[in-house]
Amino acid sequence: MTKLFVPGRLCLFGEHTDWAGHYRTMNAQIAPGAAIVTGIEQGITAEVERSSIFEMHSTAPQIADQWHDFACRMDEQELKRVARSGSFFCYSAGVASYMLEWYKVGGVRITITDMTLPIKSGLSSSAAICVLVARAFNQMYNLHLNTMGEMNIAYVGELRTSSRCGRLDQACAFGVKPNLMTFDGDEIEVRPLTVKRALHWVFADLMGTKDTIKILSDLNRAYPFPIDEQGRRLHEALGAKNQEIVERAIAYMANGDREALGHLMTESEELFNRQVAPMSPDELYAPKLRAVLADAYVQSLTYGGKGVGSHGDGSVQFLARDANSQQQLVDYLAAKGMSSYSLTLQPVHTVHRAVIPVAGFGTRLYPATRCMKKDFFPIPCADGMVRPVVLILLEELVQSGIDDICLVLGSEEERKMYSDFFERPLSDEHIDKLSTESKEYESRIADIGKRLHYVYQQEKRGFGHAVYQTAQFAHGEPVLLMLGDTLYRSTSNKPCALQLIEAYEKTNSLTIGLYPVDVREVSFFGIMSGVWEDKRETLLNVSKLVEKPKSSYAEQNLGVRCADGHHEYCSVFGQYILTPDVYEQLERDIAAADAQGDSKHEIELTAALDAVRSRKGMYGVRLQGERFDMGNPRALAHTVAAFAKQAPLNPPKGGKNQGSSSPVWGD
Repeated sequence: MTKLFVPGRLCLFGEHTDWAGHYRTMNAQIAPGAAIVTGIEQGITAEVERSSIFEMHSTAPQIADQWHDFACRMDEQELKRVARSGSFFCYSAGVASYMLEWYKVGGVRITITDMTLPIKSGLSSSAAICVLVARAFNQMYNLHLNTMGEMNIAYVGELRTSSRCGRLDQACAFGVKPNLMTFDGDEIEVRPLTVKRALHWVFADLMGTKDTIKILSDLNRAYPFPIDEQGRRLHEALGAKNQEIVERAIAYMANGDREALGHLMTESEELFNRQVAPMSPDELYAPKLRAVLADAYVQSLTYGGKGVGSHGDGSVQFLARDANSQQQLVDYLAAKGMSSYSLTLQPVHTVHRAVIPVAGFGTRLYPATRCMKKDFFPIPCADGMVRPVVLILLEELVQSGIDDICLVLGSEEERKMYSDFFERPLSDEHIDKLSTESKEYESRIADIGKRLHYVYQQEKRGFGHAVYQTAQFAHGEPVLLMLGDTLYRSTSNKPCALQLIEAYEKTNSLTIGLYPVDVREVSFFGIMSGVWEDKRETLLNVSKLVEKPKSSYAEQNLGVRCADGHHEYCSVFGQYILTPDVYEQLERDIAAADAQGDSKHEIELTAALDAVRSRKGMYGVRLQGERFDMGNPRALAHTVAAFAKQAPLNPPKGGKNQGSSSPVWGD
């Protein structure tokens, strides 16, 4: 049984430009479409599993009064007939028919467990169910479709019904985050957007009526070539003027200018009323929409507002002034008889905190670890200096913009060696013997020492338990986790840690560095699989994470297919951006073990990561760099030799691991 969640979507700017931009295939003078679209917090939650037929069930109380179970044989013609019928399940059947026709799959059983998404309110409930069905088939039959692939299938599946949706409706596939979608003929691009300050949106069902099919039919009369002045004004509104509005909106979101963004919503609505609504006056005059936008109390709580989706008297959206105004507006609209909802787009917190567990004894490096912790082993570096392992790691973090670093130690007694190194100044006798360069370096060591914090893992209950000791230090923010017995070296002009941070700022999700290894070495590492989200094959949408699998299992289940047809096996690089969800999951895992009286049960980080992945998603990022494990004698010798070289090593080609074959988690 697999759990899935697909949100609804809200088009913030650029409605109708998806289908308008598609007409560039017939008229090159049409400007490409551009829209800012985000998933919302309301959506569809379901449990899915394989079945011999296609069946839909529901235990969601929100739709109990209109639901009846549905089942259909996996027969192409029968599914297409249901799709054309206009029935409650036509959208689901349309997608299922496409899956059967092109992928020859078996059936699925989908049970909707929660439905917080309002239906027929301009929030793409139909698109959400189409994405849900496409994703269910994708995951149940390991079709290796990326998010764009699921989105395209959901679109084609919906077109098999009487609906004539636009291409932006299926943006709900990308989750609850704002994206810029551009539409150039048949080409679609999706780019995540930056939000600097929290944006408090409110949207509401006007409880009116509108005929979306008639609206689209009326507007389409002006395409692909305008036949009169009214048509030319429509082309301008959905073309050049829309592009200018979208560009300004992106800038306001990135700069945190909420007031300007709200005023732009009002400006966009005025443009719509002047140059778009006259094409379909019966549907787009929208008296209910205009009345609520002109409401003086509503205006006192908001920076601006506009229609949603195809406009008309369907739904309305506002940018509230703050969180309190947002709640007041939701309550006010509800009192007016409208179903109202809130959406808060939070800024992506860049990562300023990092964690390094160094509590392990280093059994495989005995007897040296009797007198020295392995994170203090000396490593000759290319600049002629000999640095302890931990200092190399800490310098990479400082270079990547990390302000606070927490070391997880095995006991309070161990702290003295770190305090002595980073906080106790050298004696005058030793200082006098140093070169000028080395004397200056002393101040850098002291500066790093000021950033350090310490926690202690008193019980040896696994790597996840060690990480959880830093929960209070994380303070509800994303943190960068690095392994204490692994070194990293960039092959670009950015440290590996900074590359990972920048990737996280785009995904705003649990993000892990990945590193290709030979299939014969997978049993030494955590291995992730999934599908590439980009053409350069650097961003992996992770669908599975397995700790130290056997080679035979990996060959059957974990290979990541690349564009040239070969499969890569992606191990964990040893750097992670942990979101607050990971700490919450670790807390639940520890509480569950304690409740069973199993105080010696190892709390695994991999299990917590995979649990978060199943609910919120996870990305793997191919970093430009190499990792060097030093957890055993052979690996240590290789690391010392590699770091002493003047020239950087080339990045790995074709997945051959350049380091050792020791476990990535440490010991």
